[in-house]
Amino acid sequence: MNARTADPRVVPLFVERWSPRAFDGTPLPAQDLAVILEAATLAPSAFNYQPWRFLYALHGDANWDLFLSLLMPFNAAWAKEAGALVIVVSDGLMRMGGEPRPNHSHSFDAGAAWALMALQATALGYYAHGMSGIDQERIRTELGIPDDFRIEAAAAIGRKGDSDTLPEPLRAREAPSGRHPLAQVAVAGRFGDLPKR
Repeated sequence: MNARTADPRVVPLFVERWSPRAFDGTPLPAQDLAVILEAATLAPSAFNYQPWRFLYALHGDANWDLFLSLLMPFNAAWAKEAGALVIVVSDGLMRMGGEPRPNHSHSFDAGAAWALMALQATALGYYAHGMSGIDQERIRTELGIPDDFRIEAAAAIGRKGDSDTLPEPLRAREAPSGRHPLAQVAVAGRFGDLPKR
């Protein structure tokens, strides 16, 4: 099913990870989500500040309907069958040793945490699908997120379901997506030496 290829020295888990939309609707056990989130906390960060925060709902719990309503309708239509929803936010300020100061890399660091979250989910037999199609304003208000924290994205995590449960236009896309060749995204030297896409 996975047509992705990589140098054989790339960790197979990285190649196997992908982001389906078809989930089977079973709640994610809280202890499994805890392991997935703990893996995310092991990400590197500037000054080891660890700017990420994770807010979550498990399928069917008291927060589920609210979290689902914070997604754009397109995403809510398929994410409703996920086992858990996680909102990733990051602290835009460095609050160590004196006055808080801007944290230039907070989003970069939160992205590293999200990557480890997705990989740990895959290692446990789950799938994770990140989404930027979220209602930023409502998330900030409904979940009480301070203004100096950036709302990064949401993630649906769960067991893979049958693609036939998806709306027709999404079924054909329910497969691992390809990747640009390395030569299109990495070059020794200047940005202008990258090939045009």
